[in-house]
Amino acid sequence: MEISPKEFGLSSRIKLAQVNEHHIAIIKNIKSRIIKKDALKLIDIAQKIRTHKSSYKISLMCNRNICSKSIQILDKHNIEIIYID
Repeated sequence: MEISPKEFGLSSRIKLAQVNEHHIAIIKNIKSRIIKKDALKLIDIAQKIRTHKSSYKISLMCNRNICSKSIQILDKHNIEIIYID
């Protein structure tokens, strides 16, 4: 189920989905590789969501084109990665 990003003060181009009751996913389905710069932007998005819903778990839904540094950065900030194939 999709959630409106405006609810969290985010751009309307960001796609969010409700995974379950206390779990929100940021959907990033792009053909190019997710690099460190993208991971840092995702952390900013996650922090904005956490200011509104602090108890929620936040994940990234993406394809497998993600660099290892991005995976480490997201893991360090407690953002789980859910792969879509």
